[in-house]
Amino acid sequence: ILGALLIATLVLCAMTLSKVTSMESPSTMLREHNTMKPPLGNNICAGQKPESPNIACTDAAINEQAGADVTEGVEGLFETTAAPLTEPYWKMGLCPVNVHWHQGTEHRSAGQYDENGMGPTKRRAGRQGFHCHLYDDSDPRFTTEFDWQHCKDMKVGETYEVHWPHSKGGACNTPNQYQTPFYDGVFCIPENLGETPSSVGVQAQIFTIVNDEAYYWPDLFRGMIVEGQMGSDMAFYTGSTTGDGRNNEICSTYAPITWQVDRKCHLISASTFDKMCADMKAQRDDMTDDLRAHGARELVAPEYSANNKVSGDHTDLLP
Repeated sequence: ILGALLIATLVLCAMTLSKVTSMESPSTMLREHNTMKPPLGNNICAGQKPESPNIACTDAAINEQAGADVTEGVEGLFETTAAPLTEPYWKMGLCPVNVHWHQGTEHRSAGQYDENGMGPTKRRAGRQGFHCHLYDDSDPRFTTEFDWQHCKDMKVGETYEVHWPHSKGGACNTPNQYQTPFYDGVFCIPENLGETPSSVGVQAQIFTIVNDEAYYWPDLFRGMIVEGQMGSDMAFYTGSTTGDGRNNEICSTYAPITWQVDRKCHLISASTFDKMCADMKAQRDDMTDDLRAHGARELVAPEYSANNKVSGDHTDLLP
């Protein structure tokens, strides 16, 4: 009997170990992740993007721009009467309508992500933004390639600035909530929108990718991470939409909107991004164009950056 019990115990332990090993291997899980879309249905947000072409930054119609220098104590020179939302968007009735990211950062936070940051030498398409200060080419976590299953043209060791556009005009809590282009999601139900700084906003969080499952987060798709150092040092201001089609000569007319930017850079696993891409592929709308990094807008000049920056800590709202 003892022998039988011993064998049964060993079998149970082996099964448990197998399950734990599987749970601890997101990269293995991602090879089998189901990206089947929901029923086709009616995408009520398709084509809702209003046309608002870029114009010269010197035009009198231009409002404040993004991304700004969010370093503590640095203030823009553009005088604005707009006020950014400082509470988490979910508390103010905004939902995420898209997720995408930029190659390098569009914002600058001195000592965290700036002109002195480092990253891999290989560049992708589009303008390269700032790097974090975390990259170490002698550490295999930053140089060991990852077997990407869902994201496109990504690089371990690279810095990416992730954006989650939010809106009161989104098809919140429906199969049409997430949209590409994100403007379709922002303006999906326009009658729900009021003044743009209180109706439309973007979360921005900056990561350096490592091939290390100790930094795995399963649900980056839903919004920025708020725990520990993540979300503890925030900058809030009003600005515009971004992307490398704008600079300090050609500006965005989608403004002013709220920006909530994490001033710190964080390590995150490649598998976290690949899981996010898998979730994107499972949405009703086709998010293919957002499965790779977009080019980064050059840092906005002080004269186009709002003079209304506010600092805060979103982790102090946690239980």
